Amino acid sequence: MPMDNNQAPVSRRAFLRGGNLNRHSKAELPQLPWTIPGTIINSCSQCDKCLDACPENIIVKNKDGFPTVNFSDGECTFCSDCVQTCPEPVFEFVSTNPHTAWDLKAVIADDCFAMNAVQCQSCQDHCETQAITFHYVTSAIPTPVISLEDCTGCGACVSICPSSSIAVTPQTALSLPKGPSL
Repeated sequence: MPMDNNQAPVSRRAFLRGGNLNRHSKAELPQLPWTIPGTIINSCSQCDKCLDACPENIIVKNKDGFPTVNFSDGECTFCSDCVQTCPEPVFEFVSTNPHTAWDLKAVIADDCFAMNAVQCQSCQDHCETQAITFHYVTSAIPTPVISLEDCTGCGACVSICPSSSIAVTPQTALSLPKGPSL
């Protein structure tokens, strides 16, 4: 796997884009699905069972060694394997309904190719819930629109975005990156 200047492994996609262009440091990465806020720090034993159980390999350790989700190489399929394998009281598993997993939603930054007159619809093509659609205007490149109601925060749009313009952010966050939404 290619290495960046800090000798940290980077994904093939990030390497081909010119390095690890993920805008978000691991400190900003979201918590695991179905976790109770604050329980990761208070109850997690850092056993790594959730990391090993994740079939998508999107659960990683943050700078303090606690598990978090990194969408730069994949998406959450809401399989609940992390919940089933965890020996600690970290999760509050309600159902396999992705809308109950967390309050994360996708947001698109202003540097999105489509918002800058470059034809791209990669995010829409990979959005299983069809939360991302494109608004067509006569004689113009269509621009993305996110239906927050339909977005599960799975992150499928993050790794596929060629301009790294999509982030999955808590909906309740006070400062969301700017981008279109419904």
